[in-house]
Amino acid sequence: MNGAVRYIHCAPERGAEPESVQAVQAVAGAGLRGDRYFEQAGTFADREGNELTLIETEALAAVERDYGIDLDPGMHRRNITTEAVSLNHLVDTEFRIGEAVCTGTELCEPCSYLERHLESNGVRDALVHRGGLRCRILDGGRIRVGDGIETIEPAVGSSKP
Repeated sequence: MNGAVRYIHCAPERGAEPESVQAVQAVAGAGLRGDRYFEQAGTFADREGNELTLIETEALAAVERDYGIDLDPGMHRRNITTEAVSLNHLVDTEFRIGEAVCTGTELCEPCSYLERHLESNGVRDALVHRGGLRCRILDGGRIRVGDGIETIEPAVGSSKP
């Protein structure tokens, strides 16, 4: 897998519009410095494994094609928009994104909050199974627009699949 970071967004507080940044510091066990979840202030701050969220450009293109809903970068409220990586396959998988090492914890299925926030009926249905990935940050580091995304192969003799 040779995916890449296309956009990075952080919302400084709950309900704030996500702001585009060129680089961000991922902190293990905390999230992205400058994002609402880093400050434990996001709507889903109490959810485990929600330190970083990703979504695919390909999924967003499919939502526009199939439902006529255009979600500009950041509108989806995920931190990182990727390209050329199947995020659904990264659940329970370690991967490197820029300098950081993460593990996918669960699919980031859409919620009614997103639909209400965007004031756009149909967004929730359009993003089912293409809403992205929730991640835990295992080792922190810098993530920049254009950085690669690659899975980390389990060590020989490891019990991981």
